[in-house]
Amino acid sequence: MNLQLTKESKERSEKNNSDHFLNDVLTGLHSNPKHLSSKYFYDKTGDELFQKIMAMPEYYLTRCELDIFKNKTAELAQGIKADQEPFDLIELGAGDAMKSTYLLKYLSEKGNDFTYMPIDISGNILSVLENNLKKQLPDINITTLEGEYFQMLEKAMKLSLRRKVILFLGGNIGNMTKKEAGKFCSALHQLLNKEDIVLIGFDLKKNPYTVLNAYSDQSGITAAFNLNLLSRINRELEGNFNIEQFQHYESYDPVTGACRSFLISLKDQQVRIAGEVIDFAENEVIDMEVSQKFSTSDIEHLAEKSGFSIAGAISDSKDWFVDSIWKVNK
Repeated sequence: MNLQLTKESKERSEKNNSDHFLNDVLTGLHSNPKHLSSKYFYDKTGDELFQKIMAMPEYYLTRCELDIFKNKTAELAQGIKADQEPFDLIELGAGDAMKSTYLLKYLSEKGNDFTYMPIDISGNILSVLENNLKKQLPDINITTLEGEYFQMLEKAMKLSLRRKVILFLGGNIGNMTKKEAGKFCSALHQLLNKEDIVLIGFDLKKNPYTVLNAYSDQSGITAAFNLNLLSRINRELEGNFNIEQFQHYESYDPVTGACRSFLISLKDQQVRIAGEVIDFAENEVIDMEVSQKFSTSDIEHLAEKSGFSIAGAISDSKDWFVDSIWKVNK
């Protein structure tokens, strides 16, 4: 009976996820301008393509933050006040936890009592993460949470009364507009308790060519990553996108710090998704993703406006990236 309930619960969850996906896609493509949410990039193929992106020589972000986690691990641990008090280490959008594994290992070796709770929308990558961690750190306490950030964070908050340390790495805060980032951080603040800590990774403003090259690689991996979302719609939502009739385009505004990804329709065409017809004009764009870059003053303003105080900041050796440590003020 319990097994049957578990199966039915899983089927309901999968249907709900599919319904949300379909609703978000149709809403986005009926909007003006058309847009799709970058959170849906990460199916199995998307996960594999993003791993390739992170390995590209042009894609500096991963190496910069890896520099911090690999070479300044003690500073990170000190910054989140990783003493002997038990705590929950919750990572939003954990991916394969390549960077955070250095921190997990350090905390474990220092005898800290903590539970690692990685949150990700991709069940596939969470399975990879859990299997890898069990091999590398067999004694670690881990609870994987598949789903949306705040839904899973609310669940994590109810699992224990221990102090919470939130990791939001990889410059993921930059996948929102400044207005969206403000709302996100304010909502995060409302969920947390006094003395909880948030460690957020920010990609800093730098030479515009350095930024643009990271998102418009000549090998076409980033283009394939964006176009894969159309393939996913075809596979999962009965879509009939002709992938060859869309082209990836990247732009960067060094004043605002907004790096944006688009897909361009190469001709007048119609696309059918779950029986619904979407019209595309030649050269019409789909807004796919923003990758916002920040100045120090941008970060300070965002923290203060959201109800946090900045307790510290740890930069990579090039000062291209910073992990900012925020403390909850209530």
